[in-house]
Amino acid sequence: MKNTRNNTAKKLILTLAAAALITFQGFSQSKVDADSKQAIFPKGKQGPASNFTGKAFNYGLIENDPTYNTVVGNVLFEPGARSNWHKHPAGQILIITAGEGYHQIKGKPIEKMRKGDVVKCPPNVEHWHGATPDMALHQMYIIPNAEKGIVEWLQPVTDKEYNAFK
Repeated sequence: MKNTRNNTAKKLILTLAAAALITFQGFSQSKVDADSKQAIFPKGKQGPASNFTGKAFNYGLIENDPTYNTVVGNVLFEPGARSNWHKHPAGQILIITAGEGYHQIKGKPIEKMRKGDVVKCPPNVEHWHGATPDMALHQMYIIPNAEKGIVEWLQPVTDKEYNAFK
């Protein structure tokens, strides 16, 4: 009887330990999956490796036209993904709709962005943005006065630059 109880207790402990391990291992991925399920817009098309490190997906919402002269879209950055340094002739506005990410204006410290944040990127100022290492980022972008131009892509953000967040 005592051995049966010990064996049952051992099996229970092993089962609980296995369940805890499976839950812990799946936590990061489930966090990303849950965040993606909260997305407002579809994933879109993957951006070119020449402009992004990691996987970033663009979904266009409003194309430039002579009436509004504004481009609006959504970008999903997978964890660790980021844009190259770039600039917009008329600036850019970012609205974070889910997840967490980083944004940096050349010469300034990296800033963390979270759901609900609004970030203004000044005209003709080099900057980059992307997800944190552990969480996806969903952002809407607004490019006003698009008749001045949309974007000028520059060099990739190095791992050293990306990992400089304090």
